Amino acid sequence: MNTTPRLLDVVALLADLPSLNLRRGQVGTVVEIFDRACEVEFSDDEGRTYAQAALSPEQLLVLHHRPTQAA
Repeated sequence: MNTTPRLLDVVALLADLPSLNLRRGQVGTVVEIFDRACEVEFSDDEGRTYAQAALSPEQLLVLHHRPTQAA
């Protein structure tokens, strides 16, 4: 199972980020990958971006929309 965020993965925050008005559990999309961070865009239900931040992979949980095969 993939636990490292990749480009266009849907991710959830694992902790609050009060400086960005983001709370644990908010969902975003990885829009860029850097050496030690991922740029994540947070959008509302109508597709309008309300926050964007460079976050470490440890701050994110990759979400899966399909079943995975057992190893």
